[in-house]
Amino acid sequence: MKAIVYYKQGSPDVLRCEDIEKPTPGDDEVLIKVRAASVNPLDWHLMRGISSVDRILSGVGKPKMKQSGRDVAGQVEAVGRSVTRFKPGDEVFGVCRGAFAQYAVTPDSRLVIKPGNVTFEQAASAPIAGFTALQALRDKGRIQPGQKVLINGAAGGVGTFAVQIAKSFGAKVTGVCSTRKLEVVRSIGADHVIDYTREDFTKRGHRYDLILDSVSNHSLSARRRVLNPNGICVMVGGPNESRSIAGLMVQWVVGLVSSPFMSRKVVMCMASMNRDDLAIIGELMATGKVRPVIDSRSGLSEVPEAIRYLGTGHARGKVVITLDRSL
Repeated sequence: MKAIVYYKQGSPDVLRCEDIEKPTPGDDEVLIKVRAASVNPLDWHLMRGISSVDRILSGVGKPKMKQSGRDVAGQVEAVGRSVTRFKPGDEVFGVCRGAFAQYAVTPDSRLVIKPGNVTFEQAASAPIAGFTALQALRDKGRIQPGQKVLINGAAGGVGTFAVQIAKSFGAKVTGVCSTRKLEVVRSIGADHVIDYTREDFTKRGHRYDLILDSVSNHSLSARRRVLNPNGICVMVGGPNESRSIAGLMVQWVVGLVSSPFMSRKVVMCMASMNRDDLAIIGELMATGKVRPVIDSRSGLSEVPEAIRYLGTGHARGKVVITLDRSL
């Protein structure tokens, strides 16, 4: 089968589309015929190993052959002997290792059934960005109906899900993005939009109950300044190639140490795979409360260019890899 692999860390140029052995599912695993996948900042960081912290997460030194891609949607090809939740032919989506391939395996706990009215491309857009937004807003931000919520980076992968999920909770949402992305953010339900190229949201004099920040382009003090008393700013990762995981962790640690002593808190969200949350994202898509925003579609052989594009921070929504296109 064809798959995207790499043997050393570096730019997207290290990625290769090669023939490798088709995987076999273990006892608790599912073999998926991949129909679509999507690109995440995590793919960029693990591939590049920009800092020492990044290298620890992705493997120190020269790695053996590694596969790229995490978000996946497709059809069940085969199941391990312990798997009872799925059968061949089921349409599923979730998280795996090596999603940029014709076939992939993953534990059955990382998959849910794809809603029938959701396309493979939409489903593949949802897992990591969707449950990052959900967990950041619900668990870390403790979102409540009627709150004023600001999404910094509202047109990105996490941001487009966050705007819609916040609206589903009954919040009043302000989205921050660039000029060319304003209409996208309006189209997914934001009550207000701010063009960051013309206006700094930290200097407008408006206050918010909750900020979800996927860009981290302001100081901690500036963010606290625009929070209401007892407000919360939740920081998540963003798609800018210049921002390493180590750089983000510095801000996260500072926020973690200082927040217990302040009414306006800055916290970090490291999302974790959760099958129940994945099912919630599926239900939100099925009911139309969340509509994945897809910036572009690429074939398997075009993964290096797709990851490079995501790294620029210019994508509106998700960058999708579809296996229905020419390899």
